[in-house]
Amino acid sequence: METIGTPLMWTVFAVLVLAALAVDLLVLRQNGPHKVSTREAVIWSVAWIALAMVFNIGLWWYLQGQLPAEDAERIALEFLTGYLVEKALAVDNIFVFLMLFTYFAVPPQSQQRVLIFGVLGAIVLRGILIFIGAALIAKFHWILYVFGVFLLATGAKMLWAAGQEPDMDKNPVLRWLTGRFPMVRRYHGEALWLGQGKRRKYTPLFIVLVMIAVTDVIFAVDSIPAIFAITTDPFIVLTSNVFAVLGLRALYFLLAGAAEKFHLLAYGLAMVLIFIGAKMLLVDIYKIPVAISLGVVAAVIATSMVMSLWIKPRPPKVVLPGD
Repeated sequence: METIGTPLMWTVFAVLVLAALAVDLLVLRQNGPHKVSTREAVIWSVAWIALAMVFNIGLWWYLQGQLPAEDAERIALEFLTGYLVEKALAVDNIFVFLMLFTYFAVPPQSQQRVLIFGVLGAIVLRGILIFIGAALIAKFHWILYVFGVFLLATGAKMLWAAGQEPDMDKNPVLRWLTGRFPMVRRYHGEALWLGQGKRRKYTPLFIVLVMIAVTDVIFAVDSIPAIFAITTDPFIVLTSNVFAVLGLRALYFLLAGAAEKFHLLAYGLAMVLIFIGAKMLLVDIYKIPVAISLGVVAAVIATSMVMSLWIKPRPPKVVLPGD
């Protein structure tokens, strides 16, 4: 697998991520379980975005001394485009988290710890899948076409399902979990289960954690092919993914109250996946410049958010008795 990543670059990246996670966990431990305010969510969201941009600028500056200026600029743009794509797809992930928390009535003070596990799980899963994907692409070029078709199908499915309220009661994973594990109905602080051995019963928080893990897997499988349409360099793919995921917890609390306001965002994300899938299928015919890809992704996401504020959502359909 060819990559621009040198041992020094990988080390700097690993140190930054571990330090960021340590600070995040330390702050969470000091403050204890609490309801995150909008102000706190904004501050942390800005901090995570700033960290990613500092890394991107540092990457560009470092590469200028190692590569021709145009190559350094292209790689920096690839990171920025990948980061924007993964950040946008993370928003859809957040809306699923919100649906799960609402369905299970997870107390606000417990949501933070669940999201921490979600972030850690997402980082590990993406790391594994990215290196597998990079190895496959290096050996089998035609895998890019498989990814392209997959993204087109995923985008079309998302476009068709946009605006529809998922029925959690029919979710096969949830039905299997509740049928397999003996449950207690109430939350017991941060406990995942009560009792031991055959007398053990699981709290709703355990089910939520498992559902978050399953969601991480699904979104990792959806989002990683998208970044390979922008670059196949494992260093850029992994770093842009991880920096996008690091701010997931803060972004959740920032957007939790605004989910209904951006009701058209799902359509925008679907169009982004369709565009990226088409870009991947055309890779051997015409390689769309990274700057154009960045502009298209940013424009589609921004347009869907602005249109969401301009066009009011449809009122839910009321079914009367006897209909």
